[in-house]
Amino acid sequence: MLQLVPRLLSHLLEEPAFWACSSLRRVLSGGEPLLPVTVTTFAERMHADLYNLYGPTEATIDSTSWRCQPQGDEAAIPIGRPISNVHTYVLDSQLRPVPIGGAGELYIGGSGVARGYLHRPELTAERFLPDPFSQIPGARLYRTGDQTRFRADGTLDFLGRLDQQVKIRGFRVELGEIETELARHPAVQDCVVVAHEDDFGTKHLVAYVVPSPEQTVKSAELRHALSVSLPNYMVPAFFVTLPTFPLTPNGKIDRVTLTRTSLQVEADRSQERGPRTPTEEILIGIWQHLLHQESLGPSSQFFACGGHSLLATRLIARIRQTFQVELPVSTIFATPVLADLARTIEAAQQQGISSLPPIEPGQHEFPPLSFGQERLWFLDQLTPGDTAYHARWDFACTDHWQSRC
Repeated sequence: MLQLVPRLLSHLLEEPAFWACSSLRRVLSGGEPLLPVTVTTFAERMHADLYNLYGPTEATIDSTSWRCQPQGDEAAIPIGRPISNVHTYVLDSQLRPVPIGGAGELYIGGSGVARGYLHRPELTAERFLPDPFSQIPGARLYRTGDQTRFRADGTLDFLGRLDQQVKIRGFRVELGEIETELARHPAVQDCVVVAHEDDFGTKHLVAYVVPSPEQTVKSAELRHALSVSLPNYMVPAFFVTLPTFPLTPNGKIDRVTLTRTSLQVEADRSQERGPRTPTEEILIGIWQHLLHQESLGPSSQFFACGGHSLLATRLIARIRQTFQVELPVSTIFATPVLADLARTIEAAQQQGISSLPPIEPGQHEFPPLSFGQERLWFLDQLTPGDTAYHARWDFACTDHWQSRC
């Protein structure tokens, strides 16, 4: 028998000497998600049974087990059913059972649950709760912090850590869901998705990818594949290709080291050319500042390089300030390629579309409205007296400044 983490197992499967271990009968793998490609490779090269194990230290390590079979196109390997004397529950925030197929937090009960954390009563009370489903006095559940769901046959799927839930531009995103979809791509051997925060406090999704043997991974292909099954806000802004992932001493992914890896947007330098006009040259500088990327050119695409709707508004502001033209935000969506946007800016300059309406003092009883004021006037004509568009801040602001004074 052999027990090891999935990542070490995948390395061993590349060694012909390991394939020749005819006395090996059972391999137990746990500690992190087991990838379908590892299961398939194992079935092709080994004459042994592979078991996917799951369990936290607080439940005496292993709590569930699953005898693996090649999953085909399925991207997630189940963590199986509870072992003897262990009970598992998928519950919501009110400790109510979640219906089959619904995602919830996994709670573990039974003989394997530990007594608590040494000299940490507050944390013990937070993570070890009275078991409402047990008839045994004093029985408790351990709150794992892992998101799971029951399949129709009673087996469990591991969906990721609950603390991996991040907010991207106001949307709640489960990083595990993105990793699951990304793992479906045949050119991807392993992947990790993290949320990276730039200097402006904006979070971007970054996918770190290890290519399958003899495969070439291109960002455009991965982005297109994910856009088919995921909404736009869940498609990573950056794809970073690595030969291997940095590992901790116990063989798990070292996410701290991984997040320090510099972000590089994949660029086909053989086809990239330099700016042809002063407008393109200036616009490249603006994009480099906003997107934090150096390898940009006229054929770069704004959203493929990490841009999004919030950055589009900032780009419009920089264009207004630099080129003295007023363009709607929709222009970025209509012409996301840098060269096309540069031509749009030049056309606006030739047509004399200035950034603000000309105001000549003394010639108007009331100065002309700005574009923002015209928008508010138009909305008021649609729904007179409606203040839903506005945020009431006057009283809070008054109290704030009175306290400061």
